[in-house]
Amino acid sequence: MAASSPGKPGAAKKPARGDQALSEGPERIQKLLARAGAGSRREIEGWMESGRLLVNGQPAQPGQKATIDDSFELDGKVLDVSSAAQVVRRVLIYNKPEGEVTSRKDPEGRPTVFDRLPRLKDQRWISIGRLDINTTGLVLFTTDGELANRLMHPSRQIDREYAVRVFGEVDDAMLERLREGVLLEDGMAKFSDIAPAGGSGMNRWFHVTLLEGRNREVRRLWESQGVRVSRLKRVRYGPIFLPSRLTLGKWEELDQKAVDTLSRTVDLAPVSIPQKTPGEQAEHDRRRRKSPGKSLQRARKGSWQVSDSAPARPQRKPRS
Repeated sequence: MAASSPGKPGAAKKPARGDQALSEGPERIQKLLARAGAGSRREIEGWMESGRLLVNGQPAQPGQKATIDDSFELDGKVLDVSSAAQVVRRVLIYNKPEGEVTSRKDPEGRPTVFDRLPRLKDQRWISIGRLDINTTGLVLFTTDGELANRLMHPSRQIDREYAVRVFGEVDDAMLERLREGVLLEDGMAKFSDIAPAGGSGMNRWFHVTLLEGRNREVRRLWESQGVRVSRLKRVRYGPIFLPSRLTLGKWEELDQKAVDTLSRTVDLAPVSIPQKTPGEQAEHDRRRRKSPGKSLQRARKGSWQVSDSAPARPQRKPRS
């Protein structure tokens, strides 16, 4: 699913597998709680800002550090952080259908991407980035908060690739503006790459790549040029591609090689994926076999698949 570069002579020795060594000293609260699976760093920072998170009975402060021996409460409920004593790094790839939100709970009662994921006993799944309700395709989940944070952090510039169908007149000058950058309401934005992918007339497909994950950025970039996005599907996140075999509403767990590739992308040492107990494996297999509902089966009609490998890039015309 993800290729790794071959080793070079004289390269540093690969870190030993097993539980990643952790510092026994204090660390930032959001990092510790994210590793324990309490939430993403962004979520935890929000709890701290709103005064919902207590550490040893006192409101958590920005920049405060703690250890697993401290006590944590969220809205009066004790948080178990014992799992933060070691890194458990599992990663799922999910093919999100339209109509699902990527938040853990939805106040409007709409289905969420978390509804279909396998249940965990001592950790919880953290989504790596989000997709809006009308966007389909690849969403990654992990049990490792540090991995999630690094993959989402803007400084890492992890590329995200989308297949997009636009309605409207598109010319070379427009594509060049989108590559060079346009001003949106929250600042400058651009596609790092645009490649035609079929269609004709007023309906055309493109593969576009971003190096950040701002809200509705793909749609807003195209709308800034007077055209409308009619279909949007994420097909890649960093080195991980959406495999054509993974139909809407289905997930797969990445194997050790793919997880290691993802880890190295953000400078994390490899960590062995833990073995499942017989009960966990049975539940894993049952939920994976579970078929999507009729609405998803209808949605799959006419859907198109994306290759496991990178799409072919047409040669760009040289600038005059």
